[in-house]
Amino acid sequence: MPVAATLRDVAELAGVSIKTVSNVVRGYQHVRESTRATVLAAIAETGYQPNLSARSLRIGRSGVIGLALPELALPYFAELAGAVIDEAKAAGVTVLVEQTGAELDAEHGVLRSPTRQLTDGLVFSPLAMGQDDVDRLDVDYPLVILGERIFDPACDHVVMDNVEGARAAVAHLVAAGCRRIAAVGAHLGEEQGSAALRLRGYREALEEAGLPYDEDLVGYVGMWHRVDGAEAMRALLARGIEIDGVFGMNDTLAFGALRALQDAGRRVPDDVRVIGFDDLDETRYTAPSLSTVDPGRLEIARTAVRVLLERIAERAAGGEPSPPQRYTTGFRIVERESTRAR
Repeated sequence: MPVAATLRDVAELAGVSIKTVSNVVRGYQHVRESTRATVLAAIAETGYQPNLSARSLRIGRSGVIGLALPELALPYFAELAGAVIDEAKAAGVTVLVEQTGAELDAEHGVLRSPTRQLTDGLVFSPLAMGQDDVDRLDVDYPLVILGERIFDPACDHVVMDNVEGARAAVAHLVAAGCRRIAAVGAHLGEEQGSAALRLRGYREALEEAGLPYDEDLVGYVGMWHRVDGAEAMRALLARGIEIDGVFGMNDTLAFGALRALQDAGRRVPDDVRVIGFDDLDETRYTAPSLSTVDPGRLEIARTAVRVLLERIAERAAGGEPSPPQRYTTGFRIVERESTRAR
C-alpha cells in the first residue's frame, strides 16, 4: 500500500520550507506567486492531500483556481492559459494549470483529483469526454466548462461559435473568388466537437454560395498539429485535385498547409488562398501572414474567470445557487496576406 505524501515530501520537491508549504495550503496571501505556483505543482505531483479543517474555517476560499487543458504544446491552449492567468492575476487569484493530454481517464481524473481540495473552483476544457460523460460534471465545487464536446452540463459553459466562425471563414474565401475550397482538419466519424462543427460551417457556407460539397476536398487528420495539416494538404495535392482555397480548421493546420503548398510550388495567395481559425500570435509572422478567425479567446478567458469567481463567491455566501448559464463569445474575420489580392 503506498505511503501518503507529507508536507515534508512536498517541501523537498518544491525546494522550500515546510512552513512555506503550510502557508500555501492555508491560503496565506503573503506568498510570492512564483513560490505558490511551485508548491502547488509539487502538491499535484506528490498527490499530497491536506487536512481541510483549516480551509473550512476560512469559508472555503484558498485564492487558487484550477485550469485543466488538453495540451499546452498546442499554441491555442498555451495562449488561452496565458489569458486565463492574466485575468485571474488581475482579480488577485492564482491559477494551477494541469494537462490532461486529451485522454479520457485523465479528464475523468482531473475532476476528482486531490488537487481539487487546494482550489476553489476549476475551468476545464475537455477533448476526450463527450455527451455520455455529462454526469461526471456534477461535482461539489464551482466548475466552468469550455468548448463544445459536451452540451447542457449541470455547470456554467463557455463556448465559441464554431459553426458560424467556420461559415464566415469559407464565405471570406468565396468572396475572394475561390470555388474549389479544401477543408483541412476533419475528424473521421466525429459527430460532436470543434472539427465536426467547423466542417458543418464549411458545408453550410458552400451551400449558401451555390457550390457543391465534394468529399474529395476534405482533408482528414488525427490531430490538429502542423504536421497533420502538411500531410493532409500533400495528400490532397498528390491526388491531383483542383484547389484554389484552403480552410484550415485551426491555425496550426493552416501553417502546415501553407508549407505543403509552398513546397509544391503553389503561390499563396496568387494560386491558392488560405485561412485558418484561432488568430494565434504567430499568424502575424508567417510568410505570407495568415488570415484567420479570431474566436474571441480573450473574451473566453475573461468570461470563464469572471463566472468562476462569481460562483466561488456565491458558494462562500451560502444560499441557493443560481441556475448554470451558457455563454457564447463573438468572433471576427482577420484578413491578412494569405487571402488578400495582390
